[in-house]
Amino acid sequence: MSRRQLLRHAGWFGSAVVLTVAGGEVVSHIAHDKDSAAAAATAADANALRFVQVSDSHIGFTGPANTDVTASFTEAIDQVNSLGFRPNFVMHTGDLTHLSTAAQFDQVKQMLSEVRTERVFTVPGEHDSVGDSGRAYRQTFGAGTTGDGWYSFDTHGVHFIALVNTLSLEKLGHLGNDQIDFVRKDVAGLSSDTPIVVFSHIPLFAMYPAWGWSTDDSLQVLALLRRFASVTCLNGHVHQLFSKTEGNVTFHSATTTAYPLPAPGKAPAPTPQVLPAGHLKEALGIRTVTYKTGDTALAITDARLA
Repeated sequence: MSRRQLLRHAGWFGSAVVLTVAGGEVVSHIAHDKDSAAAAATAADANALRFVQVSDSHIGFTGPANTDVTASFTEAIDQVNSLGFRPNFVMHTGDLTHLSTAAQFDQVKQMLSEVRTERVFTVPGEHDSVGDSGRAYRQTFGAGTTGDGWYSFDTHGVHFIALVNTLSLEKLGHLGNDQIDFVRKDVAGLSSDTPIVVFSHIPLFAMYPAWGWSTDDSLQVLALLRRFASVTCLNGHVHQLFSKTEGNVTFHSATTTAYPLPAPGKAPAPTPQVLPAGHLKEALGIRTVTYKTGDTALAITDARLA
């Protein structure tokens, strides 16, 4: 992928965020021209890991905030298929559906089958477990998972952990002891220089607990990851871009393909926001992540839906 292609497809949300791993510390900063060139160079490496995160498609949603979420998600898939490279995998970080019906799960599974990638992974959102504790979600997307749908895998020297924090909701997300034990055993044999990427729907950090945008027992998992030099947590749920670094862990919330939510505390409740005509796609998008084994940079590019 050329630098020109990268910039064209990025359609920046203002700017790209670049993660640099140096001296065991992850540093997040706004990309400058030289960073874009570096990301393009890494993306052009046939041996680099390149994956895409999409989130919160809410297939089945009806409302003025987005009168056709199916069309928006279709455009997101088309954008993935037009990146100029074939992602190693695509991760959907939850709320695939709006009401967990069998028809909605069938529809989103069919749509995801159109993505040109080697593999598609998912984690559930709270909308994917409406009324049945996630049973319909696991019947559709839970093959090969453990417990209530969590799992891990390795590729290109990176260890990926996919967590479920949407099933035992009071107000905040919750992981539970069984899942925390899974993570403890899962990382026990890994070298401390193994890059770790964690996927979840609800943030693992306290983004805005008053709206449930946090996970009540996430510190137990983060403590298990403290010895690793580079830990990146990618989540959905909040329908907006947000980045935060705490020690060795960097958190990145993704945007949505359905409808925007208000910034934390800027509205009475986190309800779908109706944007002026013609501006919805500015709030929707996809995320591309590039990592080259043995390199010191993990690049995240957020692109508007276009």
